[in-house]
Amino acid sequence: MKIHYECFACAANQCQKIVEMGTDDLEIRKRGVIEAARLMAGISEDSIPAVFGSEVFLGVYKVIGNDDPFRNYKELSNRLAEKVVSDIERRAEKIDLKTALKLAIIGNVIDFAVGYSPERIEEDVKAMLGEELYVDHSDELFERLGKAKTLLYLTDNCGEIYFDRLFVRKLKEAFPHLEIYVAGKEGPIINDATVEDLERAGFGEFAKIISTGTRIVGVPLDRVSEEFRETFERADLIIAKGQGNFETLSEIKDDRVFYLLKAKCRPIARELKVPQGSMVCLRGN
Repeated sequence: MKIHYECFACAANQCQKIVEMGTDDLEIRKRGVIEAARLMAGISEDSIPAVFGSEVFLGVYKVIGNDDPFRNYKELSNRLAEKVVSDIERRAEKIDLKTALKLAIIGNVIDFAVGYSPERIEEDVKAMLGEELYVDHSDELFERLGKAKTLLYLTDNCGEIYFDRLFVRKLKEAFPHLEIYVAGKEGPIINDATVEDLERAGFGEFAKIISTGTRIVGVPLDRVSEEFRETFERADLIIAKGQGNFETLSEIKDDRVFYLLKAKCRPIARELKVPQGSMVCLRGN
């Protein structure tokens, strides 16, 4: 997905959040946004939002001297999401695959990048469980998983990963023959889940945790590690969570990829041809 006209302002707003979360020093904040403006001058019509934004954010990190300004927010998101998922599992008699998939998509609301407050998690989950998916290719996904040998699951944000963990565990129970790889970022970038976050969340109990080999949001295939690229190429199916993964993979037209996300911004909704705010399980093509 190439940039839309709104993407520039979105990246600029992110940079303001980064400097405010990353330092209390007003002079350093100013230097950070000046560096952001300098880096953003490199934008082009062919820029991919997730890649362009990541490069700008990492440049700002260096200037403000904080390599993980979202650390406290991510820890809060993880704590709240883990509690919500635990409560859901305790109250529910049975969570079937379709409900677990829907919960994984609902978990995609936990994203500070679009102004989300983590204290709203429980309230929003209850409300969205009653909504239908605007695009729903889950039946095809489950049918193909029954025949697949390997699944690559691309995570998105912290907090959200606890909903992913529930879904991945249900997938392993339903398809015990399936070899599952779960991928996180090599290092911190905004509130994306890292390999370390996945390990702490316990994904290693039922999947192999791997790194994308990069800190760039999504999975830009020209930036990932050789190990990740090999896993990506030999996977029978790929589940890609969130907007960043959609932005970096949507143009390869790969029908092995199923996108699970909520269309939180106008450019993504425009690309998907769905109303903003829609939840989708969409096969790539």
